[in-house]
Amino acid sequence: MPEVSMQSTKQRPKFLTLSAIRLPLAGYVSILHRVSGAGLFLLLPWLIYLFELSVSNQESHARFQAYVAHPLVKLFLFGLIWAFLHHFCAGVRFLLLDLHVGIEKQQSQISARVVLAISLGLTLIVAIKFLGVI
Repeated sequence: MPEVSMQSTKQRPKFLTLSAIRLPLAGYVSILHRVSGAGLFLLLPWLIYLFELSVSNQESHARFQAYVAHPLVKLFLFGLIWAFLHHFCAGVRFLLLDLHVGIEKQQSQISARVVLAISLGLTLIVAIKFLGVI
């Protein structure tokens, strides 16, 4: 029977500080995908309430319009629009990665940039349309 040494040969795990780690852009896209999904899920009751206000009757629609006209509510809704668009675009990216499309490092970096560019660009277009500029 071999002797068991009390001394461990394994290194103890390091507890990493997330702020000290330099993540690639794809890592930030992944984190934002999770955060946007959680935020959309948690705010779903509020969004359903807003939808109900907008379609119930003329009085509630007028309250909805007055509520949504507030600048802070508009800003918050633009944030939610970005969260939805980012979550959607990143989800498509992750589905493609699951199919082994774009798994090379350079392709992955490009697709992460594309996700951010498309989600921010579409959010800008929706915001401009929502504000009545076009």
